[in-house]
Amino acid sequence: MSEGTLPPAFVHASSFVDEGAVVGAGTRIWHFSHVQAGARIGSRCVLGQNVNVDRGAVLGDGVKVQNNVSVYGGVIVEDDAFLGPSAVFTNVVNPRAHVERKSEFRETRVGRGATVGANATVVCGHRIGAYAMVGAGSVVTRDVPPHALVVGVPARRVGWVCRCGEKLAFRAAAAACSRCGDRYALLGPDAVGRVQEPNEREET
Repeated sequence: MSEGTLPPAFVHASSFVDEGAVVGAGTRIWHFSHVQAGARIGSRCVLGQNVNVDRGAVLGDGVKVQNNVSVYGGVIVEDDAFLGPSAVFTNVVNPRAHVERKSEFRETRVGRGATVGANATVVCGHRIGAYAMVGAGSVVTRDVPPHALVVGVPARRVGWVCRCGEKLAFRAAAAACSRCGDRYALLGPDAVGRVQEPNEREET
């Protein structure tokens, strides 16, 4: 569905979208949420209850943000990513109440189709790769490769996941998803890649 055929954005009466914020068509913003001036939200997004999107934060198209999430300035969430309930982002490494550090925000990027689980914390300055999955309650303190499954405190890779979210079982450096049939190959000790079918167009 093109943006031209989507309905206008919906904002619940209890929520606020400040002048100067950008909200795409078909996006739904539910109870007690706040989108601040300078925030950019794409089309077809869903923001649950009590969500804050700070000035300078960017959400791509089709992003789902569950209840009680604050997306701070410096956080970029790419298309089709999922932020679970009460997931936490930071934007300064060494905050102090009495020291002004707004010029020191570090960029955090959540890649296309990635999932950040409920109550997970993402320390600023890191990238979560496309289609990666951060387990509930985990604390991300380093970059997460695309398709990686990471869990724990600090988060460590314990496997790989398909674009559809199923865990992959590799044999002889190859795996096929048990749910959707997509095929993957190990590209090195810390990388996998999806095997494209002949004539298949790569996603952009």
